[in-house]
Amino acid sequence: MDTSGKGGTVKHVIGFLNPSGCRVRAFKAPTPEERAHPFLWRIEKALPEPGEIGIFDRSHYEDVLIARVRDLVPRERLDRRYDEINRFEKSLAEDGVTVVKVFLHLSYEEQRNRLLERLDNPEKHWKFSPGDIEERAAWPAYREAYEIALDRCATDEAPWYLVPADRKWYRNWAISELLLEHLEALDPRYPPADFDVDECRRRLLMT
Repeated sequence: MDTSGKGGTVKHVIGFLNPSGCRVRAFKAPTPEERAHPFLWRIEKALPEPGEIGIFDRSHYEDVLIARVRDLVPRERLDRRYDEINRFEKSLAEDGVTVVKVFLHLSYEEQRNRLLERLDNPEKHWKFSPGDIEERAAWPAYREAYEIALDRCATDEAPWYLVPADRKWYRNWAISELLLEHLEALDPRYPPADFDVDECRRRLLMT
């Protein structure tokens, strides 16, 4: 949900990573070009290259969340999207991609506090939209949409991780630990030299 701290989390976690190895993509409302393609098209275009860490600020789940709450697509098409997402994420896993899906669980009361903070601080007015109030009115519908997505799209290949987000320090710590565990499991290594190290060292000493 808005104000759960997606951007802040990305900023905090990225600060400990080499930016040359990370690709961050924020997904806004679909453009006309994106709407002309299947909903996963823009996601596929934003996937990280081999060896990169790709970070999505929002994702393809918007297409089963806000699309459900706002009735943006026929329900029959919406229901098919859950299976499409599962097949897509399974194919990523089969190609060697580690998928880490995090749901930042923010309380209704804390969201109000954070929206009020944006109103009370002129330097944060740019982060506020009157539409945020309208979205809060749809909180029960969003809760139902999230429950359905979490239930139908939690798989062995791409499980969901629910992180409490009311406390920013805990949110940042939990996600950092989560990513550290996955990186340790991957055990990334520097590529071996494709040249004769000793010979190059000998030649360099002669210069």
